[in-house]
Order: sequence, then C-alpha cells, then structure tokens
Amino acid sequence: MKHFQEPGKPRPGVPGDERAHGSALTKSMAVLDLVAAEERPLGLVEVTERLGLSKPTVHRIMRQLEDEGLLRREPLRDRYSVGPRLFTLSINALSSAVQGGAVHAILADLVARIGETCNIGVLDRVEVVYVDRVECNWPLRLQLAPNSRVPAHCTANGKLMLAFLTSHSRSRLVANMTLARFTENTITDPARLEKECLAIRRDDYAINDQEYHLGLIGLAVPIRDGDGRVVAGLAMHSPLPRLDIEGLREHLPVLREAAARMGAAMADMGQAD
Repeated sequence: MKHFQEPGKPRPGVPGDERAHGSALTKSMAVLDLVAAEERPLGLVEVTERLGLSKPTVHRIMRQLEDEGLLRREPLRDRYSVGPRLFTLSINALSSAVQGGAVHAILADLVARIGETCNIGVLDRVEVVYVDRVECNWPLRLQLAPNSRVPAHCTANGKLMLAFLTSHSRSRLVANMTLARFTENTITDPARLEKECLAIRRDDYAINDQEYHLGLIGLAVPIRDGDGRVVAGLAMHSPLPRLDIEGLREHLPVLREAAARMGAAMADMGQAD
C-alpha cells in the first residue's frame, strides 16, 4: 500500500503533525498514515517520537488498530506494519477510483491502440490484484475480471511489483512464498527469482514468458507516483500466435507513456482528496 502525497506538504507522521493533537480518530489516522507510508515495520518508540504523542496513547491506538486488522504486529518483536484489512480497504478504494475515472480512460485508449488486453495490478502479499482491466476484441484471449488475483512469482505484473520492493522486504516475502510450478517456465527457485527481480529493476520492465499459462506471454511497466515510487504495474498480455517476446517489447514506448499518464492521474486523485 502506498500513500499519495501532495507536493510541497510534509510527510505524514513528522513531529508537529496537526492530526496527532486532535481527536482519537485523527490520532489513529496519523498512526495509520505513518505506518502505511513506510516500507518497513515501525516500533512503538519510533511512532511515538515521530508523532509527538505519549507512549501509552500510541500503544493503545496500535493495539486497537491491530485488533481491527488495520495493523499487523510482528510475532517476535513489537513492530507494526500494514494489516490485511487495511490492504483490502486500500485496494477496494483504488479499484473504485481507477475504474470510474481518468485512469480507466487511459487504459481503454491503450487497449484500442495496441489491440491487446491490458490491466493495472497491485501487490497484495504473494498475489497480484487487478484493480482494473480492459479486454481486447480478439476471440483468443484469457478473460479475467477486475479484482481477480494471480500469483506474483509467475506473472509480469507480479514480478515487477516484487522487484520494486526493498531488498529486505522482497527477501522476507519470497522466503514465505510457495513458488508453485504452473508450467515448465515457472520460476520456482528463490535465487533465480531474485536475479530476475534485479534485472527487472535495471531494465524497468518485466516479461512473463509462458510462466503462468502455456501459450500466454506478457509485459509490465511500473506506474509511479509524483515522488517516483512504484504504486502499481501496467501490463499487457497476448497469446503466442499473435505476438512473440520481441513483439511485446515493441510496445514498451506506448506502455511507458500510458503508465506516466496514469501516474499523473493517480497523483491528481490524491490531491483532490
């Protein structure tokens, strides 16, 4: 989960944040904003110092948020990260906003230009969730609705989102993943997946070469927010009879252009809030 931040405004959770001195609800929102904006778990002392609140207040808030599934506490140490319910809320909110606005229009225009199915995906633990998807008009296609989930380790969008995690977050996540084999091309070795992720970061795109379904290939590029952080992936896929891997790469410029427009539109959505 990523936080869209208005340019020129301070990051959530810095000392003196006005929300940290309001009602119980505003204090809870300040805690959620702080934890959600970080790519690593935060401890009680750090949250207390960053928000300028008392330790008992932060402890009570974080325990309440944990009870509601909005935060998750690491079992062996008193550190907190985004919880499953907050993941679900953020994905549902993003899906609703994307499917009814400018981002969907950009996605539909992209599909009309390249003639292949495209989708926008975000990472939810070990899966990619499609927050929006537009199908092409070809009869030969794989039909999946928005909010469908696919494995992260064997799809273009999934590998892309894994690649742009911090190395610590990625290694910890992969260590707890079941790298199930779907085809003979599926990557099932963690070391090989890590090597692939490093190549994806270098090239700024990911390829799926029949790793989830035989005969189906895909390409994904990152969608970035105004601060350059990867918040989602934009992917296209095609059956092999229509395109090969080099044919996919020929569409890289138009996908990157669309991804840049989507990132700007998502930033506008955040500013409007």
